[in-house]
Amino acid sequence: MLQLSDELVALRDLIQGWAIEYDLDFYPVIFEMVDYKQMSEIAAYGGFPNRYPHWRFGMEYEQLSKSYTYGLSKIYEMVINNDPGYAYLLLNNQLVDQKLVMAHVYAHCDFFKNNIYFEHTNRNAVNEFANHASRIRRLIERIGLESVESFIDTCLSLDNLIDIHHPAIRRRPQGGSDRGVERQPEARRLQSKTYMDRYINPSEFLTRQQERAAKVQATEQRRDPAAPERDLLLFLLERAPLTPWQQQVLEIVREEAYYFAPQAQTKIMNEGWASYWHSKIMTERACEPDEVVDFADHHAATMAVQPGQLNPYKLGLELLRDIEERWDQGRFGKAFEECDDAGLRATWDKALGLGRDKIFEVRRLYCDVTFIDEFLTPEFCSRHLLYAFDYDRRREQYVISSREFEAIKQKLLFGLTNFGQPVIEAIDANHANRGELLLMHRHLGVDLDLPEAQDTLENLCKIWSRPVHIETIVEEKRMRLSFDGKEHGQQELGDES
Repeated sequence: MLQLSDELVALRDLIQGWAIEYDLDFYPVIFEMVDYKQMSEIAAYGGFPNRYPHWRFGMEYEQLSKSYTYGLSKIYEMVINNDPGYAYLLLNNQLVDQKLVMAHVYAHCDFFKNNIYFEHTNRNAVNEFANHASRIRRLIERIGLESVESFIDTCLSLDNLIDIHHPAIRRRPQGGSDRGVERQPEARRLQSKTYMDRYINPSEFLTRQQERAAKVQATEQRRDPAAPERDLLLFLLERAPLTPWQQQVLEIVREEAYYFAPQAQTKIMNEGWASYWHSKIMTERACEPDEVVDFADHHAATMAVQPGQLNPYKLGLELLRDIEERWDQGRFGKAFEECDDAGLRATWDKALGLGRDKIFEVRRLYCDVTFIDEFLTPEFCSRHLLYAFDYDRRREQYVISSREFEAIKQKLLFGLTNFGQPVIEAIDANHANRGELLLMHRHLGVDLDLPEAQDTLENLCKIWSRPVHIETIVEEKRMRLSFDGKEHGQQELGDES
């Protein structure tokens, strides 16, 4: 890696100052200059200079390197959520590109520091990931490359089976599992004034409620886990018969999965926020007259939308601009929402000037799902020609299925919720009293991909060391998919199972 030239150092200081003037708030940022091979290596490692050894990183490097060599794609920058932040500039980029990237990076770092979905992330991730790499290398030396790498493969195939809301929602009693905790059943009392309590909650009513609560508690105590567990990696760490070295590997994979989860939860917002500020800094401060055309060309390439594809940069940027304009003009709230005069709505302008404050609030409090759910409007969809599309099996191609606002919004939200992946929960660690693992798929209108479900069951079985089952819906029928370590099975279930 190379140090920045004096010219780039001066530009970095200028852009940092302009970012601060715009009220961006970020950790210190360290820029490094790299060539395209080094950039491909870093990108293959997820932006980190040091990761544990695994074949998938080599595969990613080959793909990125060849893509750059053949002119199919180019990585302009990489930035790490860390304190201090680390960012990489590509050697031989034009000066206008380096300015754009620096502005983009400072906005990303502002988002990392201030968005609530990143609050739980490790701000010393560079050193922590290097520590993970050292631990894995020591295990390889002691256990052997093939065994460790094979188990890493298994863990990585399951790294999406986490609870992305785990940092914000306590789903189990503080202190971990609630197994073995004795609780006295409590009768449910109806709310009443003190002087009316003996009439509202007579003794025979309380006795029946006490008996009912005791039955419910007895059922819960027999169930293991007492409530469905969505964080399957944590569940496996606590319950699966793993050796100490396997626990180390699974713990590392889980920790890194939680580090990267907020980036997937906020991809549209994060890239939109960075694009918003690089546009503003470049057009208002940093761009020289002879650089305007090059900047416009490169910015337009980033914002380009291919038919049938979602560009997070474009959608995030335009929606933030729309929010700023609406709050500047007062096009929100009860009076505006209840106005049914199309002409009046189109010219509505209360000159409130609240737009800048609002987008900073949005940057702080929202993720992609809540961002789209709260701020996507019919007017926005119409103005930007958004539509929903589906696969037409008869024609064997994707076709536009709707231009209706609700259909577009639901399609977007469906693809963003849980990263568009199925929600799987552990519901029984001792199924059929044989130590088998039973999972439940929360069916939200889309069936599981059966080959992928079977692969997942195989990998779960490797860790659980006993048969694994998952209950789901396949073609509107309740089914239980199973893997016993040798072969797959399917069982149709009735209304009760």
